[in-house]
Amino acid sequence: MKKYVMLLLFLGIIAYSCDRSVLLEITLPQIISGDTGIDLIENTGAGQTVYVIVATDNIEITGYSLGGQDADLLSLNNGVVSLDTNPDFETKSSYSFEVTANDAIGNISEIKTVTFSVIDVDESLPYVLRFCENGFAGIYPCNNYDLVGHIDLTTLGGNSGNDCWGWTDPSSGKEYALMGLNTGTSFIDISDLEFPRIVGFLPTHTTNSSWRDIKTYGNYAFIVSEASGHGMQVFDLTKLGEIAVGTSPVNFTEDAHYAGFGDAHNIVINDSQGYAYAVGTNTYNGGPHFVDISNPLNPVAAGGYGEDAYSHDAQVVTYNGPDNDYTGREILIGSNQNEVVIVDVTDKANPTQISAINYPNIGYTHQGWFTQDLTYFILGDELDELNFGGNTKNIVFDFTDLDAPVIHMNYFSPTPAIDHNGYVKGTDYYLANYSAGIRVVDLTNINNGTMTETGFFDTYPSNNNASFNGVWNVYPYFSSGNIIISDINTGFYIVRKSN
Repeated sequence: MKKYVMLLLFLGIIAYSCDRSVLLEITLPQIISGDTGIDLIENTGAGQTVYVIVATDNIEITGYSLGGQDADLLSLNNGVVSLDTNPDFETKSSYSFEVTANDAIGNISEIKTVTFSVIDVDESLPYVLRFCENGFAGIYPCNNYDLVGHIDLTTLGGNSGNDCWGWTDPSSGKEYALMGLNTGTSFIDISDLEFPRIVGFLPTHTTNSSWRDIKTYGNYAFIVSEASGHGMQVFDLTKLGEIAVGTSPVNFTEDAHYAGFGDAHNIVINDSQGYAYAVGTNTYNGGPHFVDISNPLNPVAAGGYGEDAYSHDAQVVTYNGPDNDYTGREILIGSNQNEVVIVDVTDKANPTQISAINYPNIGYTHQGWFTQDLTYFILGDELDELNFGGNTKNIVFDFTDLDAPVIHMNYFSPTPAIDHNGYVKGTDYYLANYSAGIRVVDLTNINNGTMTETGFFDTYPSNNNASFNGVWNVYPYFSSGNIIISDINTGFYIVRKSN
């Protein structure tokens, strides 16, 4: 009977083929997609694709089947195999299953055994020095943020702290903190949170100063100070990775120096364009002094803008916000003592003011930062709490139309402390709030005039008075979630959001 069925099948194929003047050879489907599936990182969720079946035949492939050891844990849909459960290395580190393909006349392929693995990851919680419990992390008032590390001023090599910034080594992934001091700049490896390590120190270019500011471009740090004749130091950050663990901190020298100005209050860098903007210098009436840093070791003067008041701080972006008139232009927002100015600095030889705006009860227009979508600009006035009283106030401008900015709202923090520098990451605003530490504010509902504090960490527990004590700066941009803080009185801190 079996031979009779096979004969009929063979004759049917011949008849089918003769209509097309082709004699088809009977072949089995062949699975050609290999015997190794797609490895999954553990705890990344159920339903992920682990294998895609690819088969060939001279007859139409009509279906696939799953079998074998772990088939019950998998799903098959149109040749795509997925894992039904969340991959977890400790529960099951590898899987094995079998697949077959069948064609239009019932031929079935040989069994293909497929395996894939689950990749183990370190699930231990990041190191924490002091958890935020019952409103305190050790002696420090807090809410929703833990203390990870602290290095005092003496160990850092200074008598007072000022700015801080961060850099991640692209070759190793290590995170480094750049801590400004009255005496120079300290470089700290924070890749081992339990043992943050001072790698080295770059002395000030001239004399000590309470004011120092640091930014990065690529693998270089650019440092200015209000020390007389300081100019701009350039330091190659890749040298930090050459200092082995256990080695004493190195006394570094600068790799290049720019002397186109003497002292400067601050430095701003637009990463996407390769220009630095020194503000508060003795050039261009204290307005932004442009420096081409596309070749970091050979910074070149590129002009400046001195048509408005002394510029205390600024932010420069390659604009992609809501005002289509300026898409792709390089836009500078200057915090200029008594007003906020918006300047098109795309043409370095011909920078042009777009607009300017002030606000009631000006104390000292200090520093501000765009929201992520470039719709709003959050400004801090450094003297309004001292001059007019009340709690910390931030003025929020609507920059939907750069030619006609308007005040959107005022935000008041819970304490009377002075606001210093603030930065936006995603929907969070991180404010260096002097004696009140850092404050973290949710911007999700800023369109509706609502900003909500979600946490804080206070490195100056003595009080929250309106004084120039406590936090100078905060850097929230490490991908790890580590946040670094520079405190004028007590040095360097690492904090992170509580789990």
